[in-house]
Amino acid sequence: MAHDPDSAHAEAEDSHKDRVREERVRDERGVGARLGGAVRETVVVLAMALTLSFVVKTFLIQAFFIPSESMQNTLLVGDRVVVSKLTPGPFELKRGDIVVFADPGDWLSPTPVTNRGAVLNGLRDAMMFVGLLPDTSEGHLIKRVIGMPGDHVQCCDAEGRLLVNGEPIEESAYLKPGVNPSDMEFDITVPSGRMWVMGDNRSDSSDSRYHDPGGTGSDGSVPLDLVVGKAVVTVWPFDRAGRLSTHEDVFSQVPDAGSNRSLGLPVREPHSS
Repeated sequence: MAHDPDSAHAEAEDSHKDRVREERVRDERGVGARLGGAVRETVVVLAMALTLSFVVKTFLIQAFFIPSESMQNTLLVGDRVVVSKLTPGPFELKRGDIVVFADPGDWLSPTPVTNRGAVLNGLRDAMMFVGLLPDTSEGHLIKRVIGMPGDHVQCCDAEGRLLVNGEPIEESAYLKPGVNPSDMEFDITVPSGRMWVMGDNRSDSSDSRYHDPGGTGSDGSVPLDLVVGKAVVTVWPFDRAGRLSTHEDVFSQVPDAGSNRSLGLPVREPHSS
């Protein structure tokens, strides 16, 4: 039987087309599989990153935005600070620490929230919730700890300095230049479980002094359980980035609360041998 070259060529061409189609299908499936794998991997990585960010924000550190002038010149309006949530906790809260705390009750005036639309508002709130954006500080304040539980805090001695447990403290290292330690006199003892806080810009800080109508320290002091954490570094703007000092030397000579010296009683010096 005679061989038909045209038929053989047609069969070969059909076979080639079939192979090309099969290879194209395999390639498309491969690309789809690779794309699907990449999408799944990206989703997993994003989910892990968001979870890690939320855990870090909840238990370790959180960024806050400075909205007012009460801590000038230590902190300026618009600064971003990182707050360690390990203080108080594993690390002890001390005099001189800068702390962020929830409003103890009517310390803050209502602040208008910028409305950027439902989508952008929701995105902003979600990113703040997981810690990808600094908290706007709504409902929170930032001040410096001046007195711890049991401390006797007074304003002021003959030189205009605050006294803590009878010891005058020199605050020029952090007070805004030209501002007095306090233009309001007070004489309080910090109740148990609370702290006495003041801004570094004493002329423009609605702090413990202005929320203690009884003059005893019971109302103006802040419950320790409202403390979010200790501000440790400024991260924005870059030219102001750096560690925030607690100025431990300012309080280094302050005696413990309840000691004879803090109560104004005579102190018996030990005899030399």
